[in-house]
Amino acid sequence: MIEVNQVSKNFGSIQAVDNVSFSVAEGETLVLLGTSGCGKTTTLRMLNKLEEPSAGTIYFNNQPINELPPEQLRRRMGYVLQHTGLFPHYTIAENMAIVPRLLKWETSRIKERARELLHKLHLSEDYLLLYPDQLSGGQQQRVGLARALMADPPVLLLDEPFGALDPITRTHIRQEFLHLDELKRKTVIMVTHDITEAFELGDRICLMHQGRIEQIGAPKELLFQPKSDFVRSFLKEQQLPLELKTLTLADIGFSPTNEFRNLPASLSIWEAIAALLPPDSSPISEPLAGKELPARATPAINQVFQALQNFRKN
Repeated sequence: MIEVNQVSKNFGSIQAVDNVSFSVAEGETLVLLGTSGCGKTTTLRMLNKLEEPSAGTIYFNNQPINELPPEQLRRRMGYVLQHTGLFPHYTIAENMAIVPRLLKWETSRIKERARELLHKLHLSEDYLLLYPDQLSGGQQQRVGLARALMADPPVLLLDEPFGALDPITRTHIRQEFLHLDELKRKTVIMVTHDITEAFELGDRICLMHQGRIEQIGAPKELLFQPKSDFVRSFLKEQQLPLELKTLTLADIGFSPTNEFRNLPASLSIWEAIAALLPPDSSPISEPLAGKELPARATPAINQVFQALQNFRKN
């Protein structure tokens, strides 16, 4: 659906993006991951012509985007910013209606769609009459997502969409994002510097550094087949939690015994450990320290970890 072919972007003498190429299939979620200044946001902005490439070509449905009027392209791509981008002098209803009005939707259709999305995002219809500054940060972020989805675009661009939220709200909204049926049929390109977020939400991850792609692939590929020292060092501090959340019992060849007969092989190791903790245990903390678990480990959990150790050796 989207193809980026040898794209570069210069700002004067600074090369923000250097000869980047990747493609995103229809229905896929690709996460652009990296530290500040690595070129990920500039790359995202070039996808809908908020920035023009200095070199290279970007294709949308096999058509070069430089042949498309910006407004036509942007109506087919929802865009969510870190700080929502809601207009403060518009009510929530007015904010959500901007693109549908440009598309000349009838008022009744706009209202119905707005109510539908608020319901899916666990927001009351009463919020439609409020202004952005009357909502919490988490509520504003949900509204920003709803606004981007209003006209049902096939592509959704997300620029650090949860970056301004506190950790608890951020975790909750990430889970809502994962289970939102509106997104299951969309192509999503998301920018983040949060490694856990990238591994939770991405079908594939594009790790960038100094304007170039260091590695692009499924989360398991980056974890177990790093292509450079940079990739290895970038993930090193969170290696164990990422392994626990990325690998399933089936991946590590864990053979269920009677004690595990109710654990599906599709469970992540993290989910399996949570299910095997004694009933009086506190929930697994996040991030998980490697030395934290054994004090609460049962023999069953130790068997899971032994299977993980064997997997690593292979």
